[in-house]
Amino acid sequence: MTFHFISLFPDVFEPYLSASVIGRAQKKKIITVKAHDLRRWATDKHHKADDKPFGGGPGMVLKVEPIYKGVKSIKSKVESRKGKKQKTRVILLSTRGTLLTGAVAKRLSTYDHLIFICGRYEGVDERVAEHVADEEISIGDVVLSGGELPALVVADAVARFIPGVLGTYESLEDIKGSYPTYTHPEVFFPVKKGVQGKTRGWRVPSVLLSGDHKKIDAWRKDTDGRTGK
Repeated sequence: MTFHFISLFPDVFEPYLSASVIGRAQKKKIITVKAHDLRRWATDKHHKADDKPFGGGPGMVLKVEPIYKGVKSIKSKVESRKGKKQKTRVILLSTRGTLLTGAVAKRLSTYDHLIFICGRYEGVDERVAEHVADEEISIGDVVLSGGELPALVVADAVARFIPGVLGTYESLEDIKGSYPTYTHPEVFFPVKKGVQGKTRGWRVPSVLLSGDHKKIDAWRKDTDGRTGK
């Protein structure tokens, strides 16, 4: 899997993607990450990738031309490789897109290349959504400064479904289910008003200390597991 990010700020991706799970996956060559500066496909001498919106209004809009050229350039390079045909998907991050879910992330994990178009300012020329992107994805009903963070969220969610990225398949939330977890100490005494001895301890549910895996599994499957003891 190769993640391609087209952005006005390509340097923001490396710090996060080089760490933890995705960072290890890159070292194992399971995942490749490529951040592309949108300005490289701008045609004017100032490498301008945005312009004023038609019809008036505040802010600037990312132009369709450099985005189209960028996507076309990336696709031509990856699809011209010899051997197996490369499956490519172009994604525009948008508040009007399909809401990101585990099912969406799992579907996207079957592609060889994901190309993320990250908007900025007042958005992206609508012709990108109509003619360039294969789909639009939203991470929620919220507006951010740009598409970079949503793209990272989608990439992280997708990466977890790629074989070899996680230590075990059971680490997927979709497989194990989401339940409360605890670790040492068994009893934690928070310090309140400087008097530790008079503070009631916060205890780990006794079922998790029982050694009875059937009871533990049942407790974890309980949707009200937060109240279990």
